[in-house]
Amino acid sequence: MATKNHDTAFFGHPRGLSTLFFTEMWERFSYYGMRAILILFMVAPVATGGLGWDTAKAGAIYGTYTALVYLLALPGGWIADRILGLRRSIFFGGVVIMTGHILLAVPGSEAFFYLGLLCVVIGTGLLKPNISALVGQLYGEGDVRRDAGFSIYYMGINLGAFLSPLVCGWLAQHEAFQGILSGWGLSPESSWHWGFGAAAVGMFLGLVQYTLGGRFLGEHGLTAMGAGSEEEQSATKRKFWLGLIGVLAVAAALAYLANLGVFAFTPELVGTAFGWLLAIIVVAFFAWLFMASNWTREERKRLIVIAVLFFGAAVFWSAFEQAGSTLNLFAERSTRTSVFGLGFPASWFQSVNALFIVLLAPLFAALWVKLGSRDPSSPTKFAVGLFFLGAGFAVMIGAAVAARNGVQVSPMWLIVTYLLHTIGELWLSPVGLSAMTKLAPARVTGLMMGVWFLASSVGNYVGGQISGLYESFSREAIFGAVAGYSVLAGVIMALLIGPIKRMMARAN
Repeated sequence: MATKNHDTAFFGHPRGLSTLFFTEMWERFSYYGMRAILILFMVAPVATGGLGWDTAKAGAIYGTYTALVYLLALPGGWIADRILGLRRSIFFGGVVIMTGHILLAVPGSEAFFYLGLLCVVIGTGLLKPNISALVGQLYGEGDVRRDAGFSIYYMGINLGAFLSPLVCGWLAQHEAFQGILSGWGLSPESSWHWGFGAAAVGMFLGLVQYTLGGRFLGEHGLTAMGAGSEEEQSATKRKFWLGLIGVLAVAAALAYLANLGVFAFTPELVGTAFGWLLAIIVVAFFAWLFMASNWTREERKRLIVIAVLFFGAAVFWSAFEQAGSTLNLFAERSTRTSVFGLGFPASWFQSVNALFIVLLAPLFAALWVKLGSRDPSSPTKFAVGLFFLGAGFAVMIGAAVAARNGVQVSPMWLIVTYLLHTIGELWLSPVGLSAMTKLAPARVTGLMMGVWFLASSVGNYVGGQISGLYESFSREAIFGAVAGYSVLAGVIMALLIGPIKRMMARAN
């Protein structure tokens, strides 16, 4: 018999959802604020305070960074399950993220730039999968509010994502703020780093909210559910420290060999090597999952469903995350950035998707509840989401054609594209998060959320590689290819609806 949670203090949902809603809002403020200006900072001329890199180098770094952000959700989920528990993992992750943004705010140092990105990667790996898993724990088994709860939570994510490009983008790029810096006797070229600094402030506010609102979470997430006996806990901690030492030893060996001139570290080399590593990790991880002997027959069926949803999500994110790279570059170079004679930074386009999410997420949340037992299955929603994503890039083919010969096109091309992408996202992303919490056995909830973010890692890596081709192929060719494979993936997912629905019947 399904258990029920009668806590309805937050718009009909558990009060703890409010704590996680606002914590994630500020964490996403920090992440998306930095992401909105990251590739633009890397390709901006040195004379304007940027790094002056070409798109091939910037794309390699952008793709590797965003892929690592989500790849580390796997060890982050494992650490939460076995060692720290969800609650402490979230807090420590936030502290490391804030440290990373502070390092990015230091001007004139490529070393701090790379170290800052690394800290954001590590911190997000600890925070992101575990706060989503904690949302799932607020709802009892069979609670029909779960999908709606994740949609509300997703609205919090996008509220932060909407505000941050406006703030960080204005500080980083707007001439008005650069004039203020000049008036203060500071270099206007340092404005980029004020944008990164605003992201650090956002994460600090998130940590304050999380600490103050912790009492509303009750006992959820306080213990490591997969820790096992004291002997098993000791063994787990030994594995963790040995693994960490191994990683550091490999990094030190590679740095030593590079210093001897055996090979040269370049972003392109690192990106290619990481791509192979990521492929090996995906294959090895799923092989390990399916070969483990402690799964029941029902759990193995759920793993098959997770693998199929993984495929759909990876394709979706590889296209959707072009927002921060190719679409961001298109906004900077080929789109008119003024309305009624008033100019604005190209990075402000990064707020459009989030604005649509905030406006539409409540409607989708109400729709899933209204449908009740007639609610479409997760694979159906995935297929629809992929079709809308492909439609958005079909629009961009027209935008690319219109922008030939250096023409600055109307902002409406990007706005319509982001509207279609947003509708696709609402059909897929919060639904995927919810499906993972339903499909995952309780003892490995954090790890299964890591699987969801592994799909984001693969997608972001592929998306970064695509952005590196921005200056090598025509823009209509790039957007056309992305539109084509998105629709093809939607067709494949649609063909699998029947088999997956039968396997998910008991999970739902």
